[in-house]
Amino acid sequence: MQHTITPIATVHSPYKQKFGVARQPGLVPAAEVCIELEPAFSADSVRGLENFDYVWISFIFHDVLNEGWSPLVRPPRLGGKQKMGVFATRSPHRPNHLGLSLLKLERIETARPVRLYCSGADLLDGTPVVDIKPYIPFVEAKPDAAGGFAAAKPNELSVSWQPGCGAEHLTRAERDLIGQSIAQDPRPAYQDIPERVYAMDISAYGVKFQINGGNAVVLAVEKRGAE
Repeated sequence: MQHTITPIATVHSPYKQKFGVARQPGLVPAAEVCIELEPAFSADSVRGLENFDYVWISFIFHDVLNEGWSPLVRPPRLGGKQKMGVFATRSPHRPNHLGLSLLKLERIETARPVRLYCSGADLLDGTPVVDIKPYIPFVEAKPDAAGGFAAAKPNELSVSWQPGCGAEHLTRAERDLIGQSIAQDPRPAYQDIPERVYAMDISAYGVKFQINGGNAVVLAVEKRGAE
């Protein structure tokens, strides 16, 4: 039996490419997204949602639809060397390419189109959303549950900014977004090349940085499209 799922909303995110997107929700608190509902949905569809602090966002990994799926994947948390079953991971390469993120609900705009503003996001710009549900702590919070190979929060990189890199033109929110995103170490798990310069498109900027051990240095922050 087949079912058709129609997106109900679209994500407007500072993450313009896969590289640099937080690997899990909540790791980059400064990553705020706007979830814009389709015009068919009025304020009635979100009535009462403002009373919840967090929401579950069901979405489609639209950028990997043409890449298919695999029963075995290599989780970054295991260094990209050990394989796990796809259903034991949160890999985007899934049979139905469905994702689930728990985001902090910051505010709601109810004029059409209805917009939800959420923080701590791990969503790519343009992501199709297929459902929104409130997070209910008394049934869904399981602090003592086993977390498998992802039980502990990964170590973060220390981020510094090279003098003259362009960071002086950033707002505090932009600086936090870029710094927190790099701190999560967006490199492929198998890649550790200190001399390599990485490039990331985030918000309105192109960012270049290097990583050596547990330290990251931002080399350049340039407005995209700037001459």
